[in-house]
Amino acid sequence: MSNNEEYPEDADGDSFQTVKQRFKDRSKKVAQTKERLSKQAGQTKEILSQHAVKIAKQAEEHESFINKVTHLLGVLGFGGFCFLLGARPQDIPYVYCLFYITFVPLRWIYYRFKKWHYYLLDFCYYANTIFLVMLLLYPTNEKFFMVCFSFAEGPLAWAIIVWRCSLVFNSVDKITSVLIHLLPGIVFFTIRWWNPKTFEAMHPEGTAHRASWPYVEDKSYLWTWLFVVPLFAYTLWQLLYFFIVNVLRRQRLLRDPEVMTSYRELSKKAQKANNVWWRLSGLLGDQNRMFMYAMLQGLFTVATMALTVPIFLSYRLHVIFQIFKVSASVWNGGSFLLEVMPRQVILKEKKKSEMQPVQTPQEQSTPMEKSKETDNSAETHES
Repeated sequence: MSNNEEYPEDADGDSFQTVKQRFKDRSKKVAQTKERLSKQAGQTKEILSQHAVKIAKQAEEHESFINKVTHLLGVLGFGGFCFLLGARPQDIPYVYCLFYITFVPLRWIYYRFKKWHYYLLDFCYYANTIFLVMLLLYPTNEKFFMVCFSFAEGPLAWAIIVWRCSLVFNSVDKITSVLIHLLPGIVFFTIRWWNPKTFEAMHPEGTAHRASWPYVEDKSYLWTWLFVVPLFAYTLWQLLYFFIVNVLRRQRLLRDPEVMTSYRELSKKAQKANNVWWRLSGLLGDQNRMFMYAMLQGLFTVATMALTVPIFLSYRLHVIFQIFKVSASVWNGGSFLLEVMPRQVILKEKKKSEMQPVQTPQEQSTPMEKSKETDNSAETHES
């Protein structure tokens, strides 16, 4: 009887050892599965990381190639323009017209995508459109020429200095911005002083010698067509601009703060820098900042248009002013390349490092350490 009673105990022992072995085998399988999955996850993560780095590198190489091509074409185009300016100054107006009808529509498409298309309501585009009409339809109208001269060598020219337009050959957008403000003045400079047709108009057959083209009767005539009439045309643009932006498209701008206008951009930059323009625009309170912005812009226009009178009368002063404008745009371009772009690169690299996921100590451990951890967990189950 005692012998028979030992069998259940042995059976129970065998059963316990079997269950224990099963748990041990299962824990090993779990550990092996975890290790395999961990290795696969690590490999997948490494592949994805390498793929992302490869894509980023390809994008940088593509961007670098585009910048080099743009720089090459920009330098060659600028050099060709300078050659044409000396060889055939009478063709410069046609070069300008070709530039305007080509690049401004392309800029509208690009700006529409970026939600910057309200920039094309600015005074520079309004004035350039008037220039195009004058050059193509009324090239010999002296009064119309004087109005355009005032726009080109007044607000547009001084905007290069005030708004720091930069001649950067590897940026199509910056080149276009510079040329929109710089080219009109050069065009009207060549028409006034260098164009052979202008010289013929100064000495028409059967008439007395003329002092200049356009012919200036007296100082009142000069101030009328270089200051009063252009100022009236500017005021008309200002009224149209505020009617479109603040009345017709007001709700659209309120719904989408990403849509940019000149006022929004300048106010954001001025507020961030807390400069003199931000303080001046707030003299009448925050609710009247746009009105003050218009007033400051109007004062800038009045002052710059008044300066066109002595420039119009003096060839030497006009030449000096052309050199000054080109030098300012080149200086601003150098400042952008040597000061602004390095800061942008540093900021970009900083953002890249911040976007990278921070690895936990467990993720940073080597596969050997992970294998040891799984073995330890298996031993724990065995005990």
